[in-house]
Amino acid sequence: MAVRPTTYWRENVAEEARLVASGGLDPADAYAAELFPESMLLGTDEVLSRFEADLAALSAPSDEEVFAVVERAVLALNQVNEQHGEAAYETGEREYLCAFIEESIVEAGIDVDALAARHGLTRHEITDKWREW
Repeated sequence: MAVRPTTYWRENVAEEARLVASGGLDPADAYAAELFPESMLLGTDEVLSRFEADLAALSAPSDEEVFAVVERAVLALNQVNEQHGEAAYETGEREYLCAFIEESIVEAGIDVDALAARHGLTRHEITDKWREW
């Protein structure tokens, strides 16, 4: 099952907090809680929950239906990013989000490579049309 990127980000925050608490990391070197604030994690999880539910609701979907689900999720992630000063998703976070979207589509029984190819794209470009992060 595709693991939400927020799972990894929360683990990073928790591990860093443990290290700071145990003296294994200087608080001045701690960055995870700042990089992944709870408001960003919650907003991202809300978007991904809707995305998962929208995908699950599809039955023998057309390409347009799949792309509509992707578009809604990407536009909502754009809003989360905007709410966090256009800095919620850096390169690594973008890669995790795109991989999650791709993996989720595959798990929904859709051949993401074929879907993308029918539209002159690669699987890694299916979010590009709407993505601002």
